[in-house]
This record gives sequence, structure tokens and C-alpha cells, in this order.
Amino acid sequence: MFSRALRASRAVPMRAARNPVVPLAARRTVTTNAASAQVDKSAIPESDDEPFQVTLSDESFETYELDPPPYTLEITKKELKQMYREMVTIRQMEMASDRLYKEKKIRGFCHLSTGQEAVAVGIEHAITKSDSVITAYRCHGFALMRGGSVRSIIGELLGRREGISYGKGGSMHMFAKNFYGGNGIVGAQVPVGAGLAFTHKYNNDKTASVILYGDGASNQGQVFEAFNMAKLWKLPALFGCENNKYGMGTSAARSSALTDYYKRGQYIPGLKVNGMDVLAVKAAVQYGKKFTVEENGPLVLEYVTYRYGGHSMSDPGTTYRTREEIQRMRSTNDPIAGLKQHILDWSVASEDELKSIDKEARSHVNEEVAIAEAMAPPEPTQKILFEDIYVRGTEPRFVRGRTADELFYFQQQ
Repeated sequence: MFSRALRASRAVPMRAARNPVVPLAARRTVTTNAASAQVDKSAIPESDDEPFQVTLSDESFETYELDPPPYTLEITKKELKQMYREMVTIRQMEMASDRLYKEKKIRGFCHLSTGQEAVAVGIEHAITKSDSVITAYRCHGFALMRGGSVRSIIGELLGRREGISYGKGGSMHMFAKNFYGGNGIVGAQVPVGAGLAFTHKYNNDKTASVILYGDGASNQGQVFEAFNMAKLWKLPALFGCENNKYGMGTSAARSSALTDYYKRGQYIPGLKVNGMDVLAVKAAVQYGKKFTVEENGPLVLEYVTYRYGGHSMSDPGTTYRTREEIQRMRSTNDPIAGLKQHILDWSVASEDELKSIDKEARSHVNEEVAIAEAMAPPEPTQKILFEDIYVRGTEPRFVRGRTADELFYFQQQ
């Protein structure tokens, strides 16, 4: 019987067994145009707090085994201006970090997200503070959106005691309420994020875990292990690949056999979204959260975005891509410029108001940087070295150092 079945399966032509090829002209690809949404200007209210409807580009999404999100989104003038202010602040903070690194005041690793601001801001505007967010080492914008201050983030980069991780985490390890990093090991945050989703399901609190990783991490085995568990247990997990086109110095096409990262879940539905349009990101994550908390299980999202700088500050970012490509993305697809164009076209704010927001953001970041630079570094003592290993009150009597005679005794509560 086995041999007969084998012969029968071989008799099927290989071409017939495959999915039919869709003509290139019929395929829809996600744009990275940051200003492609439209609105009926006559329906825009006078009030800053009254919502109105925005129609997203029909190239905002691609789906896999999933109905697409609505192509309409309700927004207010106040929220649009807030999104703009947040993206400008993140951009200014990253530019300040760039300067401080070049002045040798920031040491070690430093990964900037310049160009990717719409992802962090769009996600935060689609979820609540009770939802969990976990990401990789390009985390400064997410830390700010989750409640960190500019001074605490810059202070951490400078290794200061008042930094967001007390000066011990640096660029890659930042934490805030319901923000679980900032993780340095490639892809390791994905199973941790699945664990956070398990907590949400166990507590039945109708919240979700937003889990982010880069295209360079997408081939890690632990990513697929997390997919499997999340699907088996129908966890409220929004796995999301920030596809900025390059993993370290390698283009996605050279590192991945399948560059449609939203299809990587195989048995998990997928959603590809224009990650340069903050409105499209918000719409996608709003839809994804509703889908996953209603017991439908996980989703795999792909945010199509772009980083203007190198992989880290030690990477010039121009040896594996052309300067012309970077300049083209900056000049035609910038997420901040795209939202600014909407705000002006829809008469949400005037050019002078936006210039005022720019000036305020720049001034705020500069003030926060000055405060961070004045912070003291951690004292080089054993007490500070060994703190935060255990929850206070649960410490053992002592821990070992490098050798058996380097014991550190905790003060018992």
C-alpha cells in the first residue's frame, strides 16, 4: 500500500501541485509611502478632540490567511499632533545619542532607530499601558513610548546611576512598566514575549503581548519554537518583524530564503504593514490586538520600515548599500515628513505650529541631555554590583563572586 501511494503521489505533475502563479501585475505590494492616507476635508471637525475618519492607502497591508484590517481609521487632531511630537522627540533623542557617542561619552553598543519612529509610536497609540511590549536592542524609542523619560534613557546610555536601568544596562537593556526590554541576545526576546502572552491569557485580562524582532533575527530557531507554543495555546501574542531591510550588514534577500516575514508563522495568520506610516501601524495593531484577545490566537506582523543609519554606531551603513538609496528613503518616505504633510494638508495645524513643536522637542531633548550628563555614575561597590539580582526580601544569605573567597553577604531584611 505504501509503495502504491508513493507511486500515485509521484504521478501528480510537480507544477500542478504548486499554487497557481499570480501574475506580477495582479500582486499588491505594501508601499513605504508615509503620506498615502486620504481624508474628506469637509468632514474634519473644528475641535481637537472630535474624531474624524481617515482612509488608508490600499497598499497599506498584505495578509496571509487573514481578512485585512479596515482601511479606515478614526483619529483626532490632538492625537495626530501628539504622534508628530513623539516621533520628533524620538528622532531628536537618537540624534543626541549619535552626537554623544561620537564624542566618546557613550561607550559600548549603541543601536539607533532613526527612520523607524512610526513603528514605536503607532504601536503605542494602538494598545494600552496594561499590554506588554518586548523588543530587541534597538529599543530607545520604545522605552520612551512606554513611559521612560529622555533623561533616564540618555542617562542609561551614559552609564549614569539615575539611568533607566541604573546605569548597568546601556543601550540594549532598558525597562519600564510593562516594557520588558531591550534584549541583547538576537531573537531571545521572542520566547520571553510568548511567556508574557501566556500570563495575559492565564489572567484573562484581555490584554496582549507585542513582541518585536528584526529581519536579522527572523531565522532564529527560538522564534519558531515560540510560534509553535503560542499557536498551540492560542496565546494573545502579536509577533512583529521590524523589517528594516538589513540585518547587520546583510540585506534581507541575502539572508532569508523567504523575505515575506509575515508568512513565516506558516500555521499562524500574518499581516504585512507599511511601517513608515504611523496611521497604518496604528490601524494594523488595533486590529491585531482585537483579533488575538478574542481567543483567535497569535498573529505574525511585518512592519516594512527602514533605518537611515548603520546597524550600530560602529557601522557606517554605506558599505553594503548606496548613499543614494538612503537619501531617496529620507527624502521620499520619511515617517515624520509624511505625517507632517497630512497635518498641513488636513489643516490640523499650521506650519508655524509644527515649527513650534519641533523647537519644543529639540529644546526638551537638549535640556534632558544636559541633566543626564550631570548625573553621577554608579559607585563601584559590591553592594551596587549585586543589587537587583533578587526581589528585595527574597535574597539568599550570600552569593559567590569570581572565586569562593569573594563572597557577598546580603543584609537580611
